[in-house]
Amino acid sequence: MTAGPPGTPGRRPATGALLGLALGDALGFPTEFCTVAMIADKFGPWRGMELPEPAFVTDDTQMTLAFARGLRTAMDRGPLTPLRLVRPLRDEYVEWWRSPENNRAPGRTCMTACRLLSRPERTWQEASQTGSKGCGANMRVAPAALAPGLTERMRGGVAQLQAALTHGHPTGLAASDLTAYAIRLLAEGTRPGELLGLLRQYVAANRSYYHEYWLGDLWTYAQDPTPRHFTERGWDECAEVLDRIEEALRAPDREADPCLATGAGWIAEEAFATGLLCFLLFPDEPVTALRRAAYSSGDSDSIACLTGAFAGAYLGAGAWPREWAERIEYGDELREIGGVWDGAGGGSGG
Repeated sequence: MTAGPPGTPGRRPATGALLGLALGDALGFPTEFCTVAMIADKFGPWRGMELPEPAFVTDDTQMTLAFARGLRTAMDRGPLTPLRLVRPLRDEYVEWWRSPENNRAPGRTCMTACRLLSRPERTWQEASQTGSKGCGANMRVAPAALAPGLTERMRGGVAQLQAALTHGHPTGLAASDLTAYAIRLLAEGTRPGELLGLLRQYVAANRSYYHEYWLGDLWTYAQDPTPRHFTERGWDECAEVLDRIEEALRAPDREADPCLATGAGWIAEEAFATGLLCFLLFPDEPVTALRRAAYSSGDSDSIACLTGAFAGAYLGAGAWPREWAERIEYGDELREIGGVWDGAGGGSGG
């Protein structure tokens, strides 16, 4: 496979992002809930980490695939609308919740919300956990960035809606939207050095915009006087973590635990920030970026999952060692979905 930044023929960013998120997920799976000292005792120096054998993933990749399947089903049925998306997405999330393969320490918020989504008498807004901004909101958002044919406004709405089915906190919604936007920019060829400035512009442009078309009356289930107040809470927290990334990059310490700079990643905006920081520390070394993300004291599988999505979107499918890519769990389905979206123009080939 050919790896390279924008301009490289056959880059295949959608495939690269989907494989990358799964590889990061699998690399971080055995280090989650561990201190850096514990990881060092088990794996040795961080730059030498190898993909586990077998390369099992967590609920991060499983739910990414659930979102991807639901999104593809909705788009195959006609023009994308909230109702057309919610039906298959709700079905996919509930099927994941019921699956015997859902045995990878899934998050409490996802499990609670999916149990409520399984009750047809409930609206999805009633199932949404509006007090939770856990990283389950955005660990699975990559398909919103990679699916072809969506406008920027639609991508934002889709990213927020898929998050809101489980995590209804405004910061979970904003962080999902921002994560998808970052992946999309990288897939389209944005250089890493330009990324933070564009993300700041996006935060400013969307800070007061509530996606009523996609979210309906979700804001009324939270403790906010207006939809504008609801959405501004989320975007303001995302703006704050962009400050943390920028500060960390002023004098980067590539040997330090990245969670010390941008947060442990258990919550959505910190998972975004720490995953993006690891990519920006090593923008042309995707495997090194994954290792740095996985060798961290926080929610290492989710952090590395997001790092892999960023790196794979930027460098393409060839970013990943063939031996790793060929044995990642769910690899065939990830390549199939990525191949369809790359072929349909879901990401720029350069």
